[in-house]
Amino acid sequence: MASLYWSYGLGVVLLCVSLLWLVSYRLQDVSIVDIWWAPGFFIFFATLIYFEGELYPRSTLAAALLGLWGLRLGGYLAARNSGHGEDSRYQAMRARDPSFAWTSFVKVFWLQGGLQALISLPLYWVVTSQGALGPWDLVGAVVTVTGIAIEAVADRQMTVFKARADSAGRVMDQGLWGWSRHPNYFGNACIWLGVGLLGTGAQAPLWAWLGPGLMLFLLLRVSGVSMLESTITDRRPAYVEYQKRVSAFIPWPPGPVVEPPKD
Repeated sequence: MASLYWSYGLGVVLLCVSLLWLVSYRLQDVSIVDIWWAPGFFIFFATLIYFEGELYPRSTLAAALLGLWGLRLGGYLAARNSGHGEDSRYQAMRARDPSFAWTSFVKVFWLQGGLQALISLPLYWVVTSQGALGPWDLVGAVVTVTGIAIEAVADRQMTVFKARADSAGRVMDQGLWGWSRHPNYFGNACIWLGVGLLGTGAQAPLWAWLGPGLMLFLLLRVSGVSMLESTITDRRPAYVEYQKRVSAFIPWPPGPVVEPPKD
């Protein structure tokens, strides 16, 4: 049954991203796919619930958590990106590929849809689980809400920092950003750790953790930490010193500020 629901969910998500691609083609702006990312997981799970035909305690909890995250992150990205044109990542891809307006259909939009279906592996068992909530679910909910809060606070702190007149070329190292160079990504990882725990509460097999594991891999090695840090020192030379004293991912007390040598 879970595999059947997976195909339904994947079909709906691919239909949605296909329509979104048409909008991006008209706007010549692929960045709108970023706004879809978090809400897309809720749409995927809502599709599973629809075909299951009934809400149970565990699926209700998961839907509420995914809805909260999708609304928060999707709204934040929509507000942040409004009026700023296409993200530099996609501009670079467009410059390398003259047919990017067309190839982005598969390379960006369908790729995201497929990743959403794979990352959501624990949810296939959550949607059909009829039992009462247990310890794993409560811990999972706490971890997920904590992740949403960390991500939201980190995003807010960065927004306030970038709005400052003196932020150009400087490094944000206050608040959560003084304990982790990427606290928003750490919060995201916590969200999917929580979803994995909900899957454990639904007696999902151990291999269902491949979904949250894939999200962690993307955050650390593909579109998150590694990609950002590969270019940021060119734009912000002070970031090199920041890297030496602040944890890359897991929040940790920072090291001492190293003062430059005096002449």
